[in-house]
Amino acid sequence: MAAIETRGLGKDFGDVGVLEALDLEVHEEEITLLMGPNGSGKTILLTCIAGGLQPETGKVEVFGRSPTEAGSQLSFMLQDGMLVDQLTGRENVAFFRDLHPRATERWREVLEALAFDTDDLDREVSEYSGGMKRKLELAITLAADVPLYLLDEPTAALDVTVVDALHAILADLNAGGRTILLSSHRPVDAGLADRIAFVRNGGIVSEGRPETLLEGVPRVLHVEGVRDGMREYVRDERLFEAGVERRGFLRDGVGEETVRNVVDDPTASVRVTDPSVTDLFNYYVRIAPGD
Repeated sequence: MAAIETRGLGKDFGDVGVLEALDLEVHEEEITLLMGPNGSGKTILLTCIAGGLQPETGKVEVFGRSPTEAGSQLSFMLQDGMLVDQLTGRENVAFFRDLHPRATERWREVLEALAFDTDDLDREVSEYSGGMKRKLELAITLAADVPLYLLDEPTAALDVTVVDALHAILADLNAGGRTILLSSHRPVDAGLADRIAFVRNGGIVSEGRPETLLEGVPRVLHVEGVRDGMREYVRDERLFEAGVERRGFLRDGVGEETVRNVVDDPTASVRVTDPSVTDLFNYYVRIAPGD
């Protein structure tokens, strides 16, 4: 049985459509990552799965039931949308512990692993930084002993060391049989996932295992010191700024020598590499696969 299944899911707000006929299947005991730019509908999709929003069209099932019926089987972290600023961190923990029937004291372990200073639990959340809020949101969410966790941008505002610690926590939960669906626009999260689903234009444009998706990404052109004449060699004629260099995805039949032959500036730098995880994100989110 799939842990989560959506079929033809559509959600709009007045004249603005956010999700359109979206199909998604999340396998039990796997970590699935939703990737896409801000505003692509990832948060809305997670909220529909959690039962916080009702779609206009299609269906959502969680362990074969409606989100409302399966509510006690999941725990949902909504980025910047769950903490009460006027309460202390400790009061927030107590508030959410009373709301969830399967809450535990695991929040203490999570805060310790995420290097959260427990003295700050007695401060109002309104005084917290973005990273402190994220750590508390995660601790409260992961304290529930449930088979399914929904995490909205869990690594936003966290530094690299804390991201690594969070990934270790999630990997341990998954090894214990839990299913995890998280959203992100940070390529660093791709290494955690068993499957990635890319959200764009209201639907899932590509999905699969990370290594399989990476195999479908064209080689990458990197150029420095060249301002003209490069776009015709890359997909969608798009070059992405990356510091002092620009990079794009080579069109079929174009190799490094082809590009070098049209660059007459000896100070320019032209190279071609295999795609990285960052390129994986840029390709499936910003370049139409198959173009």
